[in-house]
Amino acid sequence: MVIFDASTLILLAKIDMLGFFVSDFHGMVLIPEKVRAEVCIEGGREETSLIVKLIKDKKITVSKAKNTKLVRKLMEDFAIDAGEAEVLTLALQGKAAIVATDDRNAIRACKILKIDFTNAIAVLIRAFEKKLIDKDEAIIKLQELESVARYNRAIIEDARKHIGGGV
Repeated sequence: MVIFDASTLILLAKIDMLGFFVSDFHGMVLIPEKVRAEVCIEGGREETSLIVKLIKDKKITVSKAKNTKLVRKLMEDFAIDAGEAEVLTLALQGKAAIVATDDRNAIRACKILKIDFTNAIAVLIRAFEKKLIDKDEAIIKLQELESVARYNRAIIEDARKHIGGGV
């Protein structure tokens, strides 16, 4: 089971990888209520319709983080928003084997709390390794990620090497 925060959900939708991930993933894909509210804004971003459809088609499950005290504590301790705090709360409650986040503070929290995590670049590289997309498409999608996300240059170059696109 994987639980997404808004950042990774949006990034994968923007580069047309969310549908690939959801259809190829053999477990449950979960988002907390707060993330659904954040990404499914009526008249919102262009990727909103895809995310709404995946929820409606039961490809993404929406879950509630019931421990509001823990949500608040995580927000304070790690300087994260409510959506990321709900993701971590659900993960700590055993609702997910892995957290999908591109939020720097949420990644730091995962490391401290010993929660396995992934991010949009790792999902892209994995899709390439599993031959869901070819090298040229992977390079294009990496360039798209580079243009819409705030990744460190070294992370982008490392991903390019994994894909085989040189430096």
